[in-house]
Amino acid sequence: MFKGSITALVTPFKNGAVDEAAVAALAERQIAAGSHGLVPCGTTGENATLTFEEHMRVVEIVVETARGRVPVIAGTGSNNTAVAIQNQIRAKELGADAGLIAAPYYNKPNAEGLFQHYKAINDAVDLPIVVYNVPGRTVIDMQADTVARIATLEHVVGIKDATGDVARVTQHRRLIGTDFVQLSGDDPTALGYNATGGVGAISVTSNVAPALCAQFQAATLAGDWETARTINDTLLPLHHALFTSASPGPTKYAMSLLGVMNTELRLPLTEPNEASKAAVREAMVIAGLLDAA
Repeated sequence: MFKGSITALVTPFKNGAVDEAAVAALAERQIAAGSHGLVPCGTTGENATLTFEEHMRVVEIVVETARGRVPVIAGTGSNNTAVAIQNQIRAKELGADAGLIAAPYYNKPNAEGLFQHYKAINDAVDLPIVVYNVPGRTVIDMQADTVARIATLEHVVGIKDATGDVARVTQHRRLIGTDFVQLSGDDPTALGYNATGGVGAISVTSNVAPALCAQFQAATLAGDWETARTINDTLLPLHHALFTSASPGPTKYAMSLLGVMNTELRLPLTEPNEASKAAVREAMVIAGLLDAA
């Protein structure tokens, strides 16, 4: 269902507003470069600072641009279960193929609360759910036994795991089975993630290097580990550079160097500092995306 290089899209702004033409252009650029799926309005899409109307308009544009050529997994999570349900309902109406739903942040629910959160969304909306475990942002780390319980819900089809712990893949396979879709949410460890049974990544780096990321994922899925390692060696500095300042600041800066968008962010995010920019430029040269100065 969902596999390969799936891009966690940035959201372009222009003079404070969502740049709708740029949203469509970025989605089309991803498809043309070989990306296997698109995620609008996730963390990288600055969903925390989008209004509901903006959020769903971005999803709508991406779905319309994709036209069924690649799946669209809309970011629909919230730490308010009722809002997550509302987001999931609207994403389905707009034609999204699934909702990406992060563990509730700030509230710090226990394992039972996590299960009931996902159960309420599952029971309310007939749309596939990709669970998102990102403890670096939510404070909550969903353990394998909790994920396994959530995976019993009818519409839960997989997980985006941003822990960087590749052992989770095997734990999930043992507890849930091999049909459960496991997607990395951590670009630097995506090679090991797929080697242990993952089937792709929801990637930040693929905003900047979509063709390379698609080639990397295709190589891992074909069992061509030598090619995958070679591409990974090339991309690893970029994976790290894109998190030398608050994401997606470095990613937008990198994309501005490619001439595909501006660097505009919404507060409380600000542009990366000069050290971060230098790291991005150096990594892009290593990846063959920029000429050396």
